[in-house]
Amino acid sequence: MTRTLRVRALVLGVAAALSLAACSGSKEPSNSSANSNGLEKSTIKVGALPIPDSVALYLANAKGYFKEEGLTVQPVVIQGGAAALPQVKSGALDISQTNYVSTFLAASTGEKIKLIADAYQAGPNTFNIMVPKDSPIKTVADLKGKTVLVNTLRNIATLAVTATLKTAGLTEKDVKFAEKPFPEMGNAVATGQADACWITEPFITANQSKLGFRKLADTMTGQTEDLPIAGWMATDEWSQKYPKTLAAFQRAIAKAQALAASDRKSIEAILPTYTKIDAQTASVITLGTYPNALSVNRLQKVADLMLEYKYIQSPIDVKSVISAPAGG
Repeated sequence: MTRTLRVRALVLGVAAALSLAACSGSKEPSNSSANSNGLEKSTIKVGALPIPDSVALYLANAKGYFKEEGLTVQPVVIQGGAAALPQVKSGALDISQTNYVSTFLAASTGEKIKLIADAYQAGPNTFNIMVPKDSPIKTVADLKGKTVLVNTLRNIATLAVTATLKTAGLTEKDVKFAEKPFPEMGNAVATGQADACWITEPFITANQSKLGFRKLADTMTGQTEDLPIAGWMATDEWSQKYPKTLAAFQRAIAKAQALAASDRKSIEAILPTYTKIDAQTASVITLGTYPNALSVNRLQKVADLMLEYKYIQSPIDVKSVISAPAGG
């Protein structure tokens, strides 16, 4: 009898141990969805502007591309690449959308940051200077002495406006630049806080339809035609600490970029989910292009333009700022 009880206890003990082991094994994937993918970090915060430039981030989330890589991506709204840099450096953001002017400007001052993926390239009428329909400002030359709103100072906005001013015989010193988030620019100009604004879609279309604004100039012509605008950045330290997480992000975002480049309908469907525009507006806005790889040749154009307008004091070899295989 005693022996029987011992055997029964042993059997029950083994069964309990197996049960615990099974439970433990089933919980492992839920602790971190990235474990099975070998990622160092499975949840990341990514800064992005509520504009078409960042559409791949939202497509990748909606289509499950990040999930396929074992990543949970939490978008965080930012005002611009320059404004997001401190958040990236502090770790408040893991990755952020950035404009290339802000990135190269930061790199020129010794900031240890890397471009990890491309996002957006300008097309005709994707970045315009706009004024109210009854504004006395009729030409770019009329901007002399006026206040022009930009999303952040010393970035792609001010560089593009400066290049446009040059065609009218003006310099950046002939105007006053002031900061204002894109969604607030229209009302600010309409109420007299500024005279004009440098703005992108979907706000170009929204301000035309709701406030009756008109285009003063397309800033993406001449020197700035087809100018690379935005990409994704991370710090050197973060890139080195989380290489597998970085690679997973790059694969997912590249897949989403390819979708955006080939299927406008996918963009139109996702824009209303993260911008303040409706489906009708999304269907008519003007879009640039969505490159699928960082290109040294294209990005060097931005750095060279910055040197010409003295945003930087010495040339930058953009290869040193890229942390991903470069395209053609």
